[in-house]
Amino acid sequence: MITPAFELSQDPDFLTVKIRVPYARASEFDIYFEGEDFKFYAKPYFLRQLTLPGRIVEDGREKASYNTDEGTFTIQLPKEVPGQYFEGLDMLTSLLAPKKSRSAKPLVEEMAASAELSEEDEEEFDWEIEQTPYEESTPPLQHPYGFGNLRSGVFQRLQDELSDVIDVKDPDQTPAEERRRKRLAAEAAKFEPDHYLADFFEDEAIKHLLKYKPWWIDAHKKMTALQGESHQEHDSSAFVVFSEEEREQMRKFTNKSYLLDKRSRRHVYLGLIDILLAYCYEICVNEGDKNVESSWNIRKLSATLCWLESFSSIHDVLVSFGRRVLCYPLYRHFELVTRAFSDTVMILQLGKAAVLKCLLDVHKIFRESDPAYILNDLFITDYCIWIQKVKSKKLAALCESLQKATLSKSHVGLELEELEAAAVLVQEEEKALKAAGTVSKQQLLCSESETSDSEESSSTSSSETEGSDSDEQESSTSEDGEINSFQGTLQKERTAPLIDCNGLRQGTSTRAMEVGDGKSEGSLQSSTPPGKLVEELEMQIHSAMRLSEQPEGLATAGCISQEQEENPVPKADRFSEDAAGKGNFLEVSPKPNPLLFVCSTNEDED
Repeated sequence: MITPAFELSQDPDFLTVKIRVPYARASEFDIYFEGEDFKFYAKPYFLRQLTLPGRIVEDGREKASYNTDEGTFTIQLPKEVPGQYFEGLDMLTSLLAPKKSRSAKPLVEEMAASAELSEEDEEEFDWEIEQTPYEESTPPLQHPYGFGNLRSGVFQRLQDELSDVIDVKDPDQTPAEERRRKRLAAEAAKFEPDHYLADFFEDEAIKHLLKYKPWWIDAHKKMTALQGESHQEHDSSAFVVFSEEEREQMRKFTNKSYLLDKRSRRHVYLGLIDILLAYCYEICVNEGDKNVESSWNIRKLSATLCWLESFSSIHDVLVSFGRRVLCYPLYRHFELVTRAFSDTVMILQLGKAAVLKCLLDVHKIFRESDPAYILNDLFITDYCIWIQKVKSKKLAALCESLQKATLSKSHVGLELEELEAAAVLVQEEEKALKAAGTVSKQQLLCSESETSDSEESSSTSSSETEGSDSDEQESSTSEDGEINSFQGTLQKERTAPLIDCNGLRQGTSTRAMEVGDGKSEGSLQSSTPPGKLVEELEMQIHSAMRLSEQPEGLATAGCISQEQEENPVPKADRFSEDAAGKGNFLEVSPKPNPLLFVCSTNEDED
């Protein structure tokens, strides 16, 4: 027999059961309902028994219809008490189970479970730490873990998958206190101040992630707005919609009861908060999308899943989650911790339907991750079944206690405030140094501008000086023009060629003239006797050497006439005495002197 897909809904007077039975014969079906029981049969589908949260009656108002296109039966059943609200109609797993077991052994267990549930309903749950006197006891051979600490010995059979799923080594032989000590030491060693400060100061990506709004924010707004208008409580499950895949998964769960004492129930509730916090962080940082890191994020941030931790208070849960967010994932910012905290409060306020939807999503993520499926067997499947039976007032009390809890940076024990203060001081010092560098640059620019101004003023004065020099040069040029005109008159008919330092061309009569500083020093006539001519040449050359100094120390070149060449002067006569009484030897320079030029005289003067 096949258990068909079904869903339940209600209005003030009727309970509606919609059952999907494709390929069934609509002419052959049976329906049975009485009190809180409902049964349906249409071969090959059999809905053995639904245990309803309220009573229904058979009074002639009941109706049934069949849609052949969709293959669905729709059955309307009258409520025994009109207007009564049936709670938990979307908790399909809890509705499928029989109300009581028939065998002897489960009967005892169910009775114990009923006693525990009745005790849980009657007493007010205390969320504070339970203190018990110390008692020495022989430790068990294997330490329990899992949902309600009901499992042990699981990882002895799964040693290969152990390191990929949890961080604690050999959990069966490690007591809870030692797990906690090792967890805190691992978190302290993993914390990286540089990573935290980088996310703290460069938080553009964090701000973008915090803008994301998951589905529970809109559902919470709708619920709050409706409650504000009507001033009364409304069923929060009306704002939570399960997909067909989620309904199918609920039908696949095997319903069972859990025998939990008071301490175990506290561990279960606090573990639920821890798992929801990790799930809210994952949804926020990935903006609702799933990826290969989703499974790792959830199990790594939840100490319940990663270290098999059993918490004793809500504050311990928040501190553990805050430390792990700042040590392990990609985004390590305290604002993400507070965001996950507020999201978890919203989910609990929406009721167990919202909690179940989140747990089903976690179950799917772990189911699709190869090593993490073990955590479904240890925790998530049991949570999905257990939450459907939890009383709404218990979740409301848990939510209220969570709202009263506080978490600050000083609570996580990683010296966050000291790190931030030191980093801010370093930033201020860097800003001061940059400001000082800017001032020095400005001063340097000012000094450069002053220097350029002074250079401009000096260039202006030099230009004026150059102007005066140009005027002087113009005047000297005019004087040179007069000299040149005078030389032109000397040349008259023909000009003799320049004489090199090797001697004069034959057959020419010349007159040598030396010009210094633009003025004529004198002229020699060719009619002068040879001896007299040599002495005068030596005197003129000597005075020209004093007036015009050559930079390379070149000797001033001399000129000799053809007659001197024909009648050489004795060597002793080549010395002349100056005013100081010193003799100067007349040497021939290898290069011509630019200050010397030869002017030929007229034949009449010869």
